Amino acid sequence: MSRMEAETQELAAESPRMAMLREFWAYFSENRGAVIGLVVFVVICLVAIFANVIAPHSASMQFRDSLLVPPVWQEGGSWQFILGTDPVGRDILSRLIYGSRFSLFVGCVVVAGALVVGIIVGLLAGFFGGWFDTLVMRVMDIILAFPSLLLALALVAILGPSLTNAMIAIAIVQQPHYVRLTRAAVMAEKQRDYVTAARVVGASPLRLMVVTILPNSLSPLIVQAALSFSNAILDAAALGFLGMGAQPPTPEWGTMLAEAREFILRAWWVVTFPGLAILVTVLAINLVGDGLRDALDPKLKRS
Repeated sequence: MSRMEAETQELAAESPRMAMLREFWAYFSENRGAVIGLVVFVVICLVAIFANVIAPHSASMQFRDSLLVPPVWQEGGSWQFILGTDPVGRDILSRLIYGSRFSLFVGCVVVAGALVVGIIVGLLAGFFGGWFDTLVMRVMDIILAFPSLLLALALVAILGPSLTNAMIAIAIVQQPHYVRLTRAAVMAEKQRDYVTAARVVGASPLRLMVVTILPNSLSPLIVQAALSFSNAILDAAALGFLGMGAQPPTPEWGTMLAEAREFILRAWWVVTFPGLAILVTVLAINLVGDGLRDALDPKLKRS
């Protein structure tokens, strides 16, 4: 009897969470584009995880034949290289598959770094206010005054061209969005009755910020994180294309575009396929971000 009672209590404790998940999925699945984007993004993640198994060749392996046309486009082409080869004879399909790892890694690291620092700074600024809030917001305004790619280029030029420095620069550029969102949400939430009640019963400022206010301020941050993920991939590709991000022979999509730009007129495939990979990935993530916005914004929910 005691075991049955324990299982019943466990199910009762999990039911509100399951109800929330079902409600979230119900609103999210109403957006067909978001569902399609989620499926595509999951496929890209699986490709990145199992790149060693899926890729037909090594990303750095060079073959004798360079600039081979994809066999679908030219009759009699070699099916050993489904998407052709690049100027030094490397398989483009294999480099695209391995390149997905770098793009997703950049997105994860940049979003995680900018999100953590942005939440901490925005939480402190919105909760305490005063001179600290003014100082933080003026610094964020200065960062936002510069074009994002130009500021990222300047930071990478100072730190030195590399994928690590590119991620640091992109995270710094994206951080003001998280700071401003967190600050605005905290300032709105800290005036509510439940925060006042928690303060009256003796909750410490740290508990008020982390336990009481922050969980109720996460919805806009989750949407911003999804959209910033795609922006991080685009910025990393742009820096790689300009020679300030990942350096050859790293199979990063922007670097692949940079290596192939001088062959764009006579070997269209070496530029087209990396560009399509960036396009499909960013579009899928943006569609997922739109679905998250619709599912998490109470104003958009239908009764």
